[in-house]
Amino acid sequence: MRYLISLLFCLLLPGLALSAPVFFPALSGDDAAPVLVVYSSLDEPLARPMIRGFQKANPEVAVRYEDMLTGEIYDRIVKETDTGQKTADFAFSSAMDLQVKLSNDGYAQRSDLPMSGRWPAWANWRNTAYALTFEPAVFVYHKPSFKTEPPPATRAEFVDYLKRQGSAVFGRIGTYDIERSGVGFLFMSRDQEQFGDIWSVIQAMGAAGVKLYSTSQAIVERVADGRFVLGYNILGSYAADWASRHPDVGIVLPKDYTVVMSRIGLVPQAAASPELGRRYLEFFMSKEGQTIMARELQIPAVSPEVAGENTANTMQEMLGGQLRPVPVSPGLMVYLDQVKRARLIARWNEVLRLH
Repeated sequence: MRYLISLLFCLLLPGLALSAPVFFPALSGDDAAPVLVVYSSLDEPLARPMIRGFQKANPEVAVRYEDMLTGEIYDRIVKETDTGQKTADFAFSSAMDLQVKLSNDGYAQRSDLPMSGRWPAWANWRNTAYALTFEPAVFVYHKPSFKTEPPPATRAEFVDYLKRQGSAVFGRIGTYDIERSGVGFLFMSRDQEQFGDIWSVIQAMGAAGVKLYSTSQAIVERVADGRFVLGYNILGSYAADWASRHPDVGIVLPKDYTVVMSRIGLVPQAAASPELGRRYLEFFMSKEGQTIMARELQIPAVSPEVAGENTANTMQEMLGGQLRPVPVSPGLMVYLDQVKRARLIARWNEVLRLH
């Protein structure tokens, strides 16, 4: 699918050194310009088109961009708020659960904006936390390994393929390690809610010697060179970036259902300049901002005003009810409960060994 191949996703990988904050002077040239402070898990080079667009519309505002891991964004906002300090004016993170927890626990403030009423209901939690992207979980496959049959298109077909191929594909299946990958854990928890027979999938992967990784890259690069034949529940925008550069990588949006995750933006309660944070969020949600994200950042847009490639509109027109966006709601916090989280991980590990 041409629209999918144009997607791009860049996750900060565990263990990488964090980037130093980057400062973007006001286009007006005013050295005393007000400064918008952004905490974000999106790599700063990818964020530049959005920052440029915002500053073009707001030439009197400078931007300080702090690129960090999702957990650090949460921890820093909580710590700075609890100790009476000022924190970021805008926070943008792929950790949906942690962003909603900030909102639910009073660390984010309400932002009533021009697009608030038109934003999809699933993507807006009380005008406080907004989903700003639309990114599906997919199957990735090694095209040369499927010359004689199509790749699995549903979870039932995935299980059937693994059982039929047996030793031929043993050790050549990859997915996220849900103990180390936040995105992997999110997708697994959604699978458990959406698919009553999900443990048969996990058991079949265990019997096939599935390999577990904390990053998308580790899985997709092994699919690209043929060491793996299949990757399960891989973030589609990252996979599509690889597919655009590696012709042997194929992508399937599961036909039984396709989970869609989002990056969430919010204005922290203790923001030093909340009006600047809201102005940036408003730009992010505007037709211009969402178009920049879809076309230049190459991350799918949520806004109902934006059509064309890399948009929720296009995917929903093509796939309809197959898509299952993760709602921005307190339900996301269920698996932040350490007991429930440990229980799910324990069952995951147990079922993987049942073969």
